[in-house]
Amino acid sequence: MTDESSKQAQQTVLSERLAVLRKNKAFIVGAAILGFWVFSAIFGKLIARYDQDFMDYEYINSAPSGKYWFGTDSNGRDVYSRVIVGSRIIIVISFLATLLGAFLGASLGLAAGYLKGKFDMVLMRILEAISAIPVIIIALLAVAAIGRSSSIITILIIGFIFMPNVARTVRAAVLGESELEYVAAAKLRTEKTAHILFREVLPNVLPTLIVEFTVRLGYAIFAVATLSFLGAGLEAGSPDWGTQVADTWSLIFTNVWWPTLFPSLAIASVAVSINLISDALLEVFEL
Repeated sequence: MTDESSKQAQQTVLSERLAVLRKNKAFIVGAAILGFWVFSAIFGKLIARYDQDFMDYEYINSAPSGKYWFGTDSNGRDVYSRVIVGSRIIIVISFLATLLGAFLGASLGLAAGYLKGKFDMVLMRILEAISAIPVIIIALLAVAAIGRSSSIITILIIGFIFMPNVARTVRAAVLGESELEYVAAAKLRTEKTAHILFREVLPNVLPTLIVEFTVRLGYAIFAVATLSFLGAGLEAGSPDWGTQVADTWSLIFTNVWWPTLFPSLAIASVAVSINLISDALLEVFEL
């Protein structure tokens, strides 16, 4: 089979899988929920009813009503507007952190699976040691060492922690691909290693990487929210969902549940939507 016919066959298979994916109910539901939050992240300022920092002192801890759909918090701020606007923070940070972890992990996984030998063995032992440390512990240590928290630090920490898991997954896929004829043909053509890895092998392990990316993205949502809740994420008062929960959870004991419930539901809905998408991808790509 020529390279041209092989590419055409791959494109046909990909088109068939995408057609099946578009009919998958789990994928449709997950994409719809995630699409809503992505839309909110982009156009949040337009669909929010009030400025997220506007304080209405006549409606302190006001229950959900026609004026304030999700109620107000202890500062009189509209919970609905803060949940909508806060979606941008958690989605952008989670996506960038996952993208960083996927890029670093895929690069290392490609190299380890292709080169094998001592490089593979040493690299895998290092990555296993890193993945054994909980993300929360590393985050708290990093914040303690630097003395402050920020979105950049959160992205770097989560991306660094996700890197080993992505690398192991990609490495396992590359080990099988590296023994196939198209890789041997590329070597006979004296192609450079970088060309073989990124132009020949990577496209064939891309479905595996996409599924791993969606799985890690779901974990990133919880990780960002948890770090904010523990005070190792963004600054206090930020409209991101984890910070909202951290600032208001104690009010539950005074029967003021809405400032905590709605951002918590937002976190859960995004995580569930991403899990539905990843499950659909696993089913369609038969990984």
